[in-house]
Amino acid sequence: MTEYPEGAPCWVDAMFADVEGAKSFYSDVLGWTFGDASSEYGNYTQAYSDGKAVAAVVPPMPGADAPSQWCLYFASPDAAVTAEKIRSAGGEVAMGPMQVGSFGTMVIAKEPSGAVFGIWQPGDHKGFEKRGEPGSFAWAEVFTRDVAKVDAFLPEVFPYEARQMDLGDDPEAAGMDYKMFSLGGPENPVLGRMNMGDEFPPEIPPYIQVFFAVPNCDEAVEKAQARGGRIHFGPIDSPFGRFAALTDQQGAAFAAIDMSTRVGEMPKFA
Repeated sequence: MTEYPEGAPCWVDAMFADVEGAKSFYSDVLGWTFGDASSEYGNYTQAYSDGKAVAAVVPPMPGADAPSQWCLYFASPDAAVTAEKIRSAGGEVAMGPMQVGSFGTMVIAKEPSGAVFGIWQPGDHKGFEKRGEPGSFAWAEVFTRDVAKVDAFLPEVFPYEARQMDLGDDPEAAGMDYKMFSLGGPENPVLGRMNMGDEFPPEIPPYIQVFFAVPNCDEAVEKAQARGGRIHFGPIDSPFGRFAALTDQQGAAFAAIDMSTRVGEMPKFA
């Protein structure tokens, strides 16, 4: 399998106090199946869609009291070098670089405004075996209240090109601040950045929203709610697809997007 280029989202995982509950939730909402827990790696359990690895779930480490949340990993050819870039750009390295057997090397970090993310230097585990299709990772966005810090940080750590969304005269977009980061040209966007406005309660920290593709957004929302999940935004149509922002029954935020249902003209970026 081809390895992901530096800076490309390449994997997601999440810690859950109730791993079996998480498996049941995402099996129903996203159609995932799960492999065997890897006891030598903290019962890390991979999720599959159509037999292809798309994510993983794991119980928290003994004594840890971290909230359930999805962590997005970005590909790196050298995790130690990327960790130094993170520090020099004003971010924080919380864990690693740590070699995970023959699978690869990981880092857990925070960008300067506080959103948590991971770095993955692949070994045997290259990352997503499927993406951009129902049941797999589709997109991600950094939500922050300090866009200046994030906008300066990301291109220092990864080889990104940045473009700002041109909102024009759209009254519905008043106050919206959105930037897109690309690899190798504007035709290959890999990450979005959204300003957190007053509609976000102050207790919600900066975070990275992971979007999973689904065949039907409304059906995914219904399934999530039936399993104890909560809807926070949407479903809403957009030029990128019909999507909704949710939390699962353990509080981990994610978004579901049906990319086959697109409404409206694509926005311009400058």
